[in-house]
Amino acid sequence: MPGTDELRPWRALAALVLGFFMILVDLTIVTVATPTIIEKLDASVNEVVWVSSAYMLAYAVPVLISGRLGDRFGSKYLYLAGLTVFTLASLWCGLTNSIEMLIVARVVQGLGASMITPQTMAIITRIFPAAERGKAMAAWGATAGVAMVVGPVLGGVLTDGLGWEWIFFVNVPVGVIGFVLAMRWVPALPTHEHSFDWLGVVMSGVGLFLLAFGIQEGHDKHWASWIIAMIVGGVVMIGLFVLWQARNRREPLVPLGLFKDRNFSVSNVAISVMGFVGVSMGYPLMLWAQAVRGYSPTQSALLLLPMAVMSIVLAPYVGRLTDRVHPRLVVGTGFALTIIGMFTLATQLQRTSQIWLLCVFQVVLGTGNAFIWAPTAATANRNLPLRLAGAGAGVYNAVRQVGSVVGAAAIAVMMDSRLSHYLPGAAAHGDAGAARITDSRAADLFSKAMQQSFLLPAAICVLGLVAVLFYEPFKHTAGAPASSPDLRGRHVDRGVAVDAPARG
Repeated sequence: MPGTDELRPWRALAALVLGFFMILVDLTIVTVATPTIIEKLDASVNEVVWVSSAYMLAYAVPVLISGRLGDRFGSKYLYLAGLTVFTLASLWCGLTNSIEMLIVARVVQGLGASMITPQTMAIITRIFPAAERGKAMAAWGATAGVAMVVGPVLGGVLTDGLGWEWIFFVNVPVGVIGFVLAMRWVPALPTHEHSFDWLGVVMSGVGLFLLAFGIQEGHDKHWASWIIAMIVGGVVMIGLFVLWQARNRREPLVPLGLFKDRNFSVSNVAISVMGFVGVSMGYPLMLWAQAVRGYSPTQSALLLLPMAVMSIVLAPYVGRLTDRVHPRLVVGTGFALTIIGMFTLATQLQRTSQIWLLCVFQVVLGTGNAFIWAPTAATANRNLPLRLAGAGAGVYNAVRQVGSVVGAAAIAVMMDSRLSHYLPGAAAHGDAGAARITDSRAADLFSKAMQQSFLLPAAICVLGLVAVLFYEPFKHTAGAPASSPDLRGRHVDRGVAVDAPARG
């Protein structure tokens, strides 16, 4: 029989979102420290972007199968293992003294993160009754949105006050606390046998790596024929992966039948866009603030504070709308506000711009973010039958990470291209952003490069808006439970007992 702690799902959720928050903060915490890392480790802009790209690639590829590993060996125990790997790798990141070793350490950190994420969604699905599951998933989604905007702010404060190493050292005490809370509050759920699609893991991993590496290194390598071959090879490999998923009759990594639900498909497009935008927008903004305006990392990070505050304050209120308002209206409003905020924010990346205006547009951007993250997460699995909810969670997380990987690669290309155009030579290969640009003409040219780079994530947001216009109304409300949890590992689904869902 489950113990007392196992019957308190909200305490378990609190422990889980602590670890989840930490690993998502690390997606964006590096952006504000970029100029400092460039200077301290004698790196280029492209190399520092790889610090994030390596983490995201190592995070994205195994996440499709780590959910099933959680089912096989226990979601709680895989979560704890991932938290341990992530925490130790964070310590390694802070102790490195070269850009190459930092990238390697970030790969290990990403592997730990990939073990954590699907377990959080899987455990929520299994321990919350349907009447509360929507609220729990909204809290989970809000955590993701808040983490993406808090990362740069926290990174700025730590970099300026203690040094860039502390953006990684801070994870150590948080990881220890998260481990203790998870041990005490997260229930140990029954395990289930699964077959593992290791061929699918290899195909998706190779495809993503070839695509991300080719895109990010393309401009720096002058789009050499081997770079083009890598990109084409990545696309072909991903195509073969999809074909294999369609033919795999056992347990494919991505059950393609999930995409028959329109809301699930639309939510995946929306969250991939937000993954792209959340990672890519910080780089040009932070480089501009420190190189052109001469701000410290903390001052630069505070430019994002209005966005972070709005995301945090509005998240619980927006989460409550998910059950009552058509998702097209809620998430569509979010994307519309985000587009307005980003395009207007781009106009302010000038040497002589008024910072108060930039902060106003950050408020608009933060409001838009609040209307996207939690409702999209809650809507993704809402219409899926319970037996597919876990698999849907794995796909949803993987798609978000793919968006982040492509976003980091694309913004690196965009910045490198624009800097090479306006400030050819050394500006694009290490000097850019390492110190304040004192020459007014060079500062204006650098601002133009960052402005044009910032337009890339702004334009990608338009794709998200178009996608969410195709949302359908919910087939049932959270108040009419389709199932209730049973901590012995089974669910009652409209009166029929079914096994707890497989998680991909």
